[in-house]
Amino acid sequence: MYKTAIFVLIVITSMMFLLPYIYTVSPYKLDASNILLSPSWAHICGTDRLGRDIFARILQGGQISLIIGFLSATISTFIGLMVGVSAGYFRFKTDKIIIIVIDIFLTIPTFFLLLAIISYVDASIFVLVVVLSIASWMSTARLIRAGAYEVTHMPYIDILNIAKTNKLKILLKYYTPILAPIFLISWTFGVGGAILAESSLSFLGLGINPPQMSWGSLISDGRAILDIAWWVSFYPGLFIFLVTFCLFVISNRLQR
Repeated sequence: MYKTAIFVLIVITSMMFLLPYIYTVSPYKLDASNILLSPSWAHICGTDRLGRDIFARILQGGQISLIIGFLSATISTFIGLMVGVSAGYFRFKTDKIIIIVIDIFLTIPTFFLLLAIISYVDASIFVLVVVLSIASWMSTARLIRAGAYEVTHMPYIDILNIAKTNKLKILLKYYTPILAPIFLISWTFGVGGAILAESSLSFLGLGINPPQMSWGSLISDGRAILDIAWWVSFYPGLFIFLVTFCLFVISNRLQR
């Protein structure tokens, strides 16, 4: 099943970035004569209450959602890797300080931390990537730290330390490859979590600002008319579900 998940994820990602060159309908074009049309051949996913083509908006919004998801997950997982490896390798005071910092961050629910940070800055792609990265590296750091402790007790690490091998070389050459599986698992979870977090913020009106759009903001656009135009919110939600479910399946396979 994981092969199917990888295939679906590749197809969706390719659709978001390549299909706009073929499906050239503008996601911003207003059309008073085509308001709230149900899905048809003319409009694959229907139109919204301003007559805009929903499929074109899904493609445009999907680019932003995926960029935020992939970038923030990559940055946060890399931060978690560096912090976790440092804690596991240097131990003692360094480890205690890092654990205290991680525990402080973990005492604050991630979503409320996001809300607190976003309330002080205007949301944009760059800001959301930075905020999501800051708010989601802690779990990865804990996992990496546990794995790094095991590596630290390997005999060859003691030999390298006795030989006064450069510490950065030890971390990059001997720790990072061994901990790569944990990194990949955390990354796949991180992408799904970042997409859901961004969608939640945009749904609440705290994420991407118009005229830009994301899958979360598209769902928010349709919540007031859900009883008469289900397709406005359904299709963006469907893509969020497919992407996060595929990432969950891939992550589950990596764990096994």
